[in-house]
Amino acid sequence: MLIWFAIILHMTIFITLVAIIQTFTVSLGVGSSTLAIINFFVAIADGKIDETERKMMGVVYTALRVAMVGILVTTLGLIALEFISKGAVSLTAFDIAQLFTLTVLFVNATLMSMRLMPSTFGPALQAGSWYTLGALVALKLQGITDFTFIQFVMAFATWLVLSVGIVNGIMSLLKKHR
Repeated sequence: MLIWFAIILHMTIFITLVAIIQTFTVSLGVGSSTLAIINFFVAIADGKIDETERKMMGVVYTALRVAMVGILVTTLGLIALEFISKGAVSLTAFDIAQLFTLTVLFVNATLMSMRLMPSTFGPALQAGSWYTLGALVALKLQGITDFTFIQFVMAFATWLVLSVGIVNGIMSLLKKHR
């Protein structure tokens, strides 16, 4: 009996630590994504990206990559532990929404790195995905996880369209001021 109690206590501590790390990595990603988009706007404002701007953007992109790995590992770990303990029925629309957003984040980052994603969409999709992950963490902290996947997809699509509009609107303003 005492052994089971110790195992459960250690698992609880482990899950709590992984959840804390997940929150940290999402925060790092949201903050780095904000800096990345701001750096991008500053860099393109004069029509050329100089070496100093490129170096600063490189540092921010490194932070983003660290955050992406962290959020992937922690999210998959937490969902796997839930799946192992409760089975497939335990996967909620919230879990699927997190995995879907991570997929968009990673696919878009890969396409941007390969220069296959146009700058009209790539930066906005990346920022929009990071802000969505931040919103999902905030919703979870408030206990608001009972939405359907269809509701999530509609909200996510709306948010991404808004993100593309905002980013392209700012880029357009910057081009006019050159």
